Amino acid sequence: MGFFDGLMGNASEIKNEDAQKEFGNLLIREERIEKSYKLIRDLFLFTNKRLLLVDKQGMSGKKVEYHSIPYSSITHFAVETAGTFDLDAELKIWISGMDLPLTKTFNKSLNIYDVHAVLAGYILESK
Repeated sequence: MGFFDGLMGNASEIKNEDAQKEFGNLLIREERIEKSYKLIRDLFLFTNKRLLLVDKQGMSGKKVEYHSIPYSSITHFAVETAGTFDLDAELKIWISGMDLPLTKTFNKSLNIYDVHAVLAGYILESK
């Protein structure tokens, strides 16, 4: 991920093996990370069981908050693709009990359709 993309808040895909090593202690037995994305210092990980959000806080990033969102609690989601003059795509996720969606921005080099397919697959399987 480029420095400019990081400043603009764009996410980029990271290797699942790296995420598995770093966050394996948060996973239950038979859970695996399927897709991993980094947004500056924060991460969101799609596992075969849930969506796991990693929110690194403070200047040092040593304080970390982990959000676990079961796919069954996601009520719906939307993907907004990057246009000709638009440099990014957005993923919006509505979670049961929350009025506003969780919104993540992806740089244009990332295939937002891959993210859509992963999320759609897990949500449809959990219903």
